[in-house]
Amino acid sequence: MDNKTRIQACIGCVTAWYPGVRRTLPWRESPTPYRVWISEIMLQQTRIEAVIPYYERFLRELPDPAALAAAEDDRLLKLWEGLGYYSRARNLKKAAQKIVSDFGGELPGTAAALKTLPGIGDYTAGAIASLAFGEPEPAVDGNVLRVLSRLLESREDVMNPKTRAAMTALLRSVYPRGEAAGLTTEGLMELGETVCVPNGVPRCELCPLAALCLAREHESQTDYPVRTPPKARRIEERTVLLLHSGARWAIRRREGSGLLAGLWEFPGLTGRLSQQEAADAAAHLGAKVLSCAPCGEAKHVFTHIEWHMTGYALELETEAEGFLWKTAAEIRGEYSIPTALKAYLKKIR
Repeated sequence: MDNKTRIQACIGCVTAWYPGVRRTLPWRESPTPYRVWISEIMLQQTRIEAVIPYYERFLRELPDPAALAAAEDDRLLKLWEGLGYYSRARNLKKAAQKIVSDFGGELPGTAAALKTLPGIGDYTAGAIASLAFGEPEPAVDGNVLRVLSRLLESREDVMNPKTRAAMTALLRSVYPRGEAAGLTTEGLMELGETVCVPNGVPRCELCPLAALCLAREHESQTDYPVRTPPKARRIEERTVLLLHSGARWAIRRREGSGLLAGLWEFPGLTGRLSQQEAADAAAHLGAKVLSCAPCGEAKHVFTHIEWHMTGYALELETEAEGFLWKTAAEIRGEYSIPTALKAYLKKIR
């Protein structure tokens, strides 16, 4: 059996299997193009269980592209707070504005047109096109690559974009239209998330592809997918200053580009400062330092960087210039503080 024939048989098995095991998830009920789009962007790099409350709150406040296009940046980032990768939220708004201006307020119905929108690449375009419009367009993510790599015993490196492109083209050559397109997309995702799982032995006894899978036949499931090891993350030492004067705490907005762009943060410095060095740094802000106390260490892992942080709480006699001074309740309720600093957000009272 050649690969194309095996993939075609795989699609038949998956579309027959999926309706019986389908999990109830909010974006699967009434999969309008907008709902599918928002869910797929949120689900990038984020667990399903974590996304559900964010998704439901987001849809309540911003129910359509027009509402999203008109959202204030601070409100949008506050709705996104905790999901990370904040460029996704900014691209959502940019795309919504283009949908309103160029497409009459409705998402376009082809993968090619969808890919003209900021933040929508091959995978997201395929997901929206197949799930919401019934187009024969695959959505190939890590889950799908893992399923196909085991099914075909493919030795191609799944971290290589050429591998993803080849797998996408192979799927596209036999992808069905209409309702079956959505069933195929959801079914392959479900299979990778719940049965053909990563980091261990897959649950082959539950798999609808067991009779077709070459890796299962040769008991080589854990050899796939083949991937190059990731590069070691760069470690950055940072010092976080929790400055307060009375009941108000200092925050500042990060620059409009780069890591965590546009979010609010507590003042910080590069490097690991001692308690005395932190007090000296605060003294240069132009307000008398009344006290300085350690408030713990924290670590946050980004995709390519790790922040190793040391924190100090410093009481100032007056509010130094150059910062926004707010109460702890105001900061928690109105300003988007990145997850990287949540350990210190808990420290303010």
